Amino acid sequence: MTVHKTREFNDGLEGLPFKIRKLYKKQEVIFKRNWLDPRLHIKRLKEFSGVYSFRVTRRYRVLFYFSNLDAVFFSIGHRKDIYNI
Repeated sequence: MTVHKTREFNDGLEGLPFKIRKLYKKQEVIFKRNWLDPRLHIKRLKEFSGVYSFRVTRRYRVLFYFSNLDAVFFSIGHRKDIYNI
């Protein structure tokens, strides 16, 4: 699967600790192979139509949606902050 990342996503990723960025890269590889892999803990957000999240760690999440056959990652951050979009 092709993944597109928004500028906001990239800015958020750069602001995270090195350890979290490293773990994100592992999760991204899993996502590209099979976005329904249970290790990602994919959730559909009820508040936002067509928006999903997956876990980087227990505390960090990635928000994304699908555009045609591609995934668009648009936000990454701590779970207490990430859902305030």
